[in-house]
Amino acid sequence: MPRSTQSLDDFARAKLDDLEARGQRRSLTDTARGPAGVAHRDGRDVISFCCNDYLNLSQHPAVKQAAAQALETYGASSGASRLVTGNNPLFGELEAKLARLKGAEAALVFGTGYLANTGIIPSLMRDGDLILADELSHACLVSGARLSGARVQMFRHNDMDDLAARLDELRNTARHALIVTDGVFSMDGDLAPLPQMTALARAHDAWLMTDDAHGLGVVGEGRGSSYAFGPGKMDVPLQMGTLSKAVGGFGGYLCASQPVIDLLKSRARTLVYSTGLPPASIAAASAALDIIESDKALIEKPVANAAQFCREAGLPAPQSPIVPVLIGEENAALAASAMLLDEGYLVTAIRPPTVPAGTARLRITFMAEHAPADISRLAVIVRDRIIRRPAA
Repeated sequence: MPRSTQSLDDFARAKLDDLEARGQRRSLTDTARGPAGVAHRDGRDVISFCCNDYLNLSQHPAVKQAAAQALETYGASSGASRLVTGNNPLFGELEAKLARLKGAEAALVFGTGYLANTGIIPSLMRDGDLILADELSHACLVSGARLSGARVQMFRHNDMDDLAARLDELRNTARHALIVTDGVFSMDGDLAPLPQMTALARAHDAWLMTDDAHGLGVVGEGRGSSYAFGPGKMDVPLQMGTLSKAVGGFGGYLCASQPVIDLLKSRARTLVYSTGLPPASIAAASAALDIIESDKALIEKPVANAAQFCREAGLPAPQSPIVPVLIGEENAALAASAMLLDEGYLVTAIRPPTVPAGTARLRITFMAEHAPADISRLAVIVRDRIIRRPAA
C-alpha cells in the first residue's frame, strides 16, 4: 500500500476511534419504509417515530401515480442544469403552487434544501454585509452564511433582546443585513418568534429569511410558520423550505419577490451548476401540494398526534410534530433508542454535533397515520422508563 494511502487510512481510523469513544460514530442501517409509519428493519416491522414524512404523502396513491406518470413521460432524469437542457414544463406548475401557498410573488426550486440555503445566502450577501443567525439554525443556514463571506453573528436561541442588541450594535457597520432562522426548529420543535423578528427587521432595515422545512404542511393551516401567528402572513420576504418533509418528496425551494427569484436564476451557484430535479420528483411534489391545500383535516393530524403523546407522557404541549426528549449524554441516548427499538418503536438518538454538547436526545416525530394506541403505548414507555427512569 502506498505510504500516502496508509496515512489516510490511519487518519480515518483514529478519527473513527475518537468518535466511537465519545458515542458520536454514525452508521447506516438498512430500513424499508411503508405506509402508516411502518418500517422494516433487521427482519421485523416496527413503528417509526423518527420520520419527517409528517403527512405520509410519500405513500399517497395520487402522489405515487403522478411520479409514475412523469417518469413514463419524461424519463428518469432532467439531464443537466435547468439552464442548460431547458426547464422541464413541470417546474413552472410546481413553483406557481408553492408561491400561491406561501403568499409570495414567485418561487424557485432547488435540488435539496441544503443546496437552496448554500445557494440563496451567498447570492444575496457578501463581504461588507452582516448575517445574524439563531444559534440553533439548521446547519445548511450556517453553511450558506459562512460561504457568503459576510460577517456572521449568532444570537441566543429565540432571544429577541439579544437579537435587538446585536442589531443596535452592528447594523450601521454593514451595507446589508440578513436575519436567518428556522421557522420550526428541527431538533426542538419550537417556532421562531416571527412577530417580534419581523418588527426588528423592519426597524433596522434587515432582510428576514426563514427555513420552513418543518413548517410547510403542518403549521399555519399548512402554509408554514409565516402563517402560524394569527390571520394573515408575517412579513417574511425570504421563505425557504423543502419538499422532503411534509410534502413527502425531494427538493428545496425559495418563495420571494419576482426580482429576487430572477436574480437567483443567474447568481445561485447551486442552481446554475446542479442538475435539475428528476421529473418524477417534481410531479410528486406538485400532487402533494394539491393535497395540502385541500385536505385541512389531514394537515391538523401530526400536531394533534404530538399533543396526545405530550399529554400522556407528561410533557409540555408541542408547537409542531417534533417532540424532543432530552437525555444529555450520548451513550445514554443510544441506550434509550435501543430500548425503544426492542419495544417495536424506531426513534433515533440525536447526538452532537447535530445538537449542542450535553443535550443528546430522542427526537420523536409524529405522522398523520400514527395510530392512537401506538402513540399511547410509546408515551407510557417514554414516561415510565426514560423521563422517570430510576437513578442508577
